[in-house]
Amino acid sequence: MSFNDLGLSDALLKAISKKGYDTPTPIQQKAIPFILERRDILASAQTGTGKTAGFTLPMLQILNQGKHLRNRPIRALVLTPTRELAAQVLEDIKTYSVFMDIKSLVIFGGVNQNPQVNALRNGIDILVATPGRLLDLHNQRLLSLSNIEILVLDEADRMLDMGFLRDIRKIISLIPSKRQNLLFSATFSQDIKKLASSFLHNPATVEATPENTTAEKVDQLVYHVDKSRKPALTVKLISEGNWQQVLVFTRTKHGANRLSEKLVKSGISSAAIHGNKSQNHRTKTLDGFKKGDIRVLVATDIAARGLDIPLLPHVINFELPNVPEDYVHRIGRTGRAGASGEAISLVSEDEVAYVRGIERLLNQRLPNEVIEGFEPTEQPQGAKPDNRNKRSGKSRPRSGGGGNLRRRR
Repeated sequence: MSFNDLGLSDALLKAISKKGYDTPTPIQQKAIPFILERRDILASAQTGTGKTAGFTLPMLQILNQGKHLRNRPIRALVLTPTRELAAQVLEDIKTYSVFMDIKSLVIFGGVNQNPQVNALRNGIDILVATPGRLLDLHNQRLLSLSNIEILVLDEADRMLDMGFLRDIRKIISLIPSKRQNLLFSATFSQDIKKLASSFLHNPATVEATPENTTAEKVDQLVYHVDKSRKPALTVKLISEGNWQQVLVFTRTKHGANRLSEKLVKSGISSAAIHGNKSQNHRTKTLDGFKKGDIRVLVATDIAARGLDIPLLPHVINFELPNVPEDYVHRIGRTGRAGASGEAISLVSEDEVAYVRGIERLLNQRLPNEVIEGFEPTEQPQGAKPDNRNKRSGKSRPRSGGGGNLRRRR
């Protein structure tokens, strides 16, 4: 199937071709026809499956074919959980609307509101927003939601995790009841199903991948190591594997700062992003990471949610998340767009229970090893590293560079 088969306009097909795409992803093939039919959608799709274009393309077509109202009131609203994801959604909207008369804007907190307010006054068709800033500006009567035709909740599961349910319900109460609703979530949890049933009307349900599965092309591996030795092992893996682009996850903001500083002291260019960093810092840091100026990006889960980093080869779980679903989101950063990737988890004795929770969610056993010189001082309960194949820690080069971490069972 090609994009030509989806009923998209010439203006969109031209923009898609300019972007270099010719074949829609599974979520795009399934969602776009329903959205063009003006159906509500309940979609399960993780970041990296092409879901943003899955709702952006048909939304643009519907708005472009509709009546352009005087003064350009907001006709479509896209809600996202984080500033980074909001900025990336706007980037996609601008990319695909380049040959259309459509104006779009992103608003989020953490930055001066005046430029956002000035842009709103000039009139826009599509608003991408985080819930907090949207409600703040609405309460100041600086924007109106009375003309919304399409509402999109992107990464709705994360919005619920971050405590935005009350804000979402408030926003829904402010927009016209007659509208099209598009809800995208990585998982169909009971909370998501409950939310969906409260405002979706006879939705078409589409899934890009089975619920709570991980990318097939991601090699997953657990290294058992003492907590105090994790920084040194991280340095060893990155240095000896000659890894040039690595995303590392920590549980806390302080932990992200501390690890990034240790990497820099070891001669590895690194930067941390988390909620305490300014938006300008986060944008600049992410840009440097994508360009290769920064070798290692250390991030918390919330800061990394929605990051679109093409062909990212390595993810390290410096600390495992205590929510198994977050592991799926983390390793979904790699192994995208048909490329292979590696997800390494450094597991100390107190995190073995988290491994078991992840394995139950995935319904598979994660291969585990120890590295010579980094053996844990206490054997983790329930863990059985294959010591017959104890690793020296030196990685064999892969084609195209980088280290190759073999899987053990």
